[in-house]
Amino acid sequence: MYSNKVKKIAAVHDLCGIGRLSLTVVIPILSSMGFQVCPLPTAVLSNHTQYPDFSFLDLTDEMPKIIAEWKRLGMRFDAIYTGYLGSSRQIRIVSDFIDNFRQPDGLVVVDPVLGDNGRLYTNFDVKMVEEMRHLVAKADVITPNLTEVFYLLDRPYETAHADEEVKEYLRLLSDKGPQVVVITSVPVSGDSHKTSVYAYNRQGDRYWKITCPYLPAHYPGTGDTFTSVITGALMQGDSLPIALDRATQFILQGIRATFGYEYDNREGILLEKVLHNLDMPIQSSSYELI
Repeated sequence: MYSNKVKKIAAVHDLCGIGRLSLTVVIPILSSMGFQVCPLPTAVLSNHTQYPDFSFLDLTDEMPKIIAEWKRLGMRFDAIYTGYLGSSRQIRIVSDFIDNFRQPDGLVVVDPVLGDNGRLYTNFDVKMVEEMRHLVAKADVITPNLTEVFYLLDRPYETAHADEEVKEYLRLLSDKGPQVVVITSVPVSGDSHKTSVYAYNRQGDRYWKITCPYLPAHYPGTGDTFTSVITGALMQGDSLPIALDRATQFILQGIRATFGYEYDNREGILLEKVLHNLDMPIQSSSYELI
């Protein structure tokens, strides 16, 4: 019999009252792309942690209770998508969740949030890195930034990279389990006005690269936005390079739309101004096969 359904995505992220990141970008992006987002919240914050002060409610103890109820209800998810996890215990809970709920034809996306600019985030330690390596091994797709690449590979952080070096990092990470590896925020040697995104798909053994303008502004949540669009595009059936194009263009549109406002950058890009663009076709293909 003919049947149709809205695909469900379990989103394991925190929830911030102020600042467009984590669940406040994951839910609207994936919902607008046609998916039902089922949040598994890891914490509730008044505002994100790049503000000097914030309230924080840790939901680690609540997560297994939510998962147990989902199991009792017989819930099935077409994708599981994880972002910032606040402790090694949370990583272990999510690891078990993936083992129990992943479907044979489902998608598991892990954004291995560990650090940036060559350093771990506050309150993260070597134990977190070790647990994240185990979680990455269970993913189909991972989206680390350059700092997280070196922590996952247990290598010293470096800033200058030729294409062949990045291809080696991609391959080594894929060898740990993920079929698809996307590395974000790779500086372009000799050109401080550009940055690159690299990707590898073990199926077909192909490497992709997108170079885009580096815009001189910092907006929290762009990593969550990028990975959310990648997840939605892959779930819609886009190829990896098209998903990369869609995510990169959306980030640039969001930043450019935000530039013209007198605005506290800590609140993130003005997602509301560009969310409708996810329904539009790709404007131009900027990816290259390397």
